[in-house]
Amino acid sequence: MNLLDPHSLLSQLGPWAVLLAMFAETGLLIGFFLPGDSLLFTAGLLTATGIHLSLPLTMVFAAVGAVSGAQVGYLLGRRFGPSFARSPDRPRLALAAERAREHLESYGVGRAVVLARFIPGVRTVMNPLAGALRIDARVFTQWQVLGGVVWTVGLVLAGHLLGAQIPGVDKYLLPIIAVIVIVSLVPVGLEALRQRRASRPTA
Repeated sequence: MNLLDPHSLLSQLGPWAVLLAMFAETGLLIGFFLPGDSLLFTAGLLTATGIHLSLPLTMVFAAVGAVSGAQVGYLLGRRFGPSFARSPDRPRLALAAERAREHLESYGVGRAVVLARFIPGVRTVMNPLAGALRIDARVFTQWQVLGGVVWTVGLVLAGHLLGAQIPGVDKYLLPIIAVIVIVSLVPVGLEALRQRRASRPTA
């Protein structure tokens, strides 16, 4: 079983692959390398073709994994994050936490938490970071549930609709996954470009 191959994960574990991957990617920092977007889309595609996963079960497992993972990540960050981020022997981590605080204040907690779901890497860090920064638990939970459900169900449904409309589309799975990965990295590139422009000295 290849942890980086969505088709391999789904063939071996079925809907449980979606639940476990969503939990690890959104709740545990070690899950940043997992193929979240491509796994959700591929799972949706295979509910209409290929190994024929159950669409309702896949959507439920995906949402449960993402929501529960984010909440666990928040609790871990709230428990261990503050002292870790403020540790004097980790100045880069403390600086990153301060920048994240400014980012949350600029966009607002709700918008930042929801948008983070759609950005690879950011969705892994945002949840423990929100806990470390002592974001109100009720506010965080409301927005992370909304973002988690929209992200997971939306991508699974998108894959299902494509698989149902185009016969044999699973033959082109690798190019489709490549496109998804590229598209998912667009927000990261745009944010990096925005920060680069903002850091330039004004005339």
